[in-house]
Amino acid sequence: MLNVPSQAFPAPGSQQRVASQGRSKVPLKQGRSLMDWIRLTRSGKDLTGLKGRLIDVTEEELKTHNRKDDCWICIRGLVYNVSPYMEYHPGGEDELMRAAGADGTDLFNEVHRWVNYESMLKECLVGRMAMKPAVPKDCHEGKRVLNGMLPKSQVTDTLLKEGPSSPSYDWFQTESSVTIVIYTKQKNINLDSVVVDLQDDTLRAEAVIKDHSYLIHIGLSHEVQENFFVRAIENVGKVDIVLQKKENISWKCLGHPLEKHDSFIPKKDAGLYYRKCQLISKEDVTHDTRLFCLMLPPSTHLQVPVGQHVYLKLSVTGDFVSVSSPEGNFEVSKLQDVEDLFLLAAGTGFTPMVNVLNYALTSMSSLRKVKLMFFNKTEDDIIWRCQLEKLALKDKRFDVEFVLSAPSSEWNGKQGHVSPALLSEFLQRSLENSRVFLCICGPTPFTDEGIRLLHDLNFSTDEIHGFTA
Repeated sequence: MLNVPSQAFPAPGSQQRVASQGRSKVPLKQGRSLMDWIRLTRSGKDLTGLKGRLIDVTEEELKTHNRKDDCWICIRGLVYNVSPYMEYHPGGEDELMRAAGADGTDLFNEVHRWVNYESMLKECLVGRMAMKPAVPKDCHEGKRVLNGMLPKSQVTDTLLKEGPSSPSYDWFQTESSVTIVIYTKQKNINLDSVVVDLQDDTLRAEAVIKDHSYLIHIGLSHEVQENFFVRAIENVGKVDIVLQKKENISWKCLGHPLEKHDSFIPKKDAGLYYRKCQLISKEDVTHDTRLFCLMLPPSTHLQVPVGQHVYLKLSVTGDFVSVSSPEGNFEVSKLQDVEDLFLLAAGTGFTPMVNVLNYALTSMSSLRKVKLMFFNKTEDDIIWRCQLEKLALKDKRFDVEFVLSAPSSEWNGKQGHVSPALLSEFLQRSLENSRVFLCICGPTPFTDEGIRLLHDLNFSTDEIHGFTA
């Protein structure tokens, strides 16, 4: 680990020293208020000097950035270029310079532990420290050690050279908690991309990064409480897993590695992992479709991303259902700037459309129109027909059309199977050159035929996503 500067912080006589009437602040120049700093960080200006790149910083490299006009500081394993912040710092430039070119974590904790520095300095992030692990005497794991910063993950032979950079992780502790930090080396990581299971003091954390899976799998060295906290710092690409200790003692190491620990492999090779969820309720949706309400264990963090799905395993007489981690290759980024969204579903292929439809109507600022064409055999087969019709009345951007292949004589709507005639009428853009995207899901013959017809109608592969039913 880096050596923390030995001088007192704040310095003796500093205006940032706590006085009897509280901590005073250094007068700031006009135009250097907190709001001015926030405006600067939102201006798009490069505050790191690295043009948006994140790098691994060695101790030797950090030491060279120790001047006011080139000042890097390490806080909890992350390195920031604080030179742009100098004139905005309420404690003055001299206080920041106390940690110039060094690890200022302890100094920061002494005075600013409550400050959300990650948000304040997120546009100043240079990268993470490339620190060497220290080998503890009593926590060996063969050639690897779980204590402090680990070496870079060993990329398996199956990892393609053109794949994303291999993540790494670190951990630190307070008297009552242990925090595991995953450095994904990818910006815009979110909580949907992370699944964490804690069972019998075994921690399993999987981060999905593009089409790869990074796994932390550890038998913890001490007991922790079943409840934990997960947060993602999206602009930084960092994930924190905060565990609460059962005993307020210092851990000499995090634990020992288990199967596939610290691996980074293609998601398709990772296999499925299940956890038991309690079945809370069952509700009839149609004559052959039920809605199951499941409760995740308190020691599990799992969110199903938009357009993805899970697999279930159920004992015939059991009250618990085993639920897999999310699967699928749909990415919300495909919907960016889309103006017209067309959804084609057959039967239970409507399932992934629920989250896509909800996301479109609540989060797509560019959206003008979203249309659903829903294919079923009979009226009794239509899932959530009433709710869909009410949504169409409530939100003028949404239209739904039902198509039946075996309708009753009273049916006045459209009928038949997916065809050029039905699609040509349905796929009308709101504007002549509007940006479009199409999602299709149903039985394999329906999906395959639908995609073929969409290509015949001159929609490109990049404009179409076919789900696996």
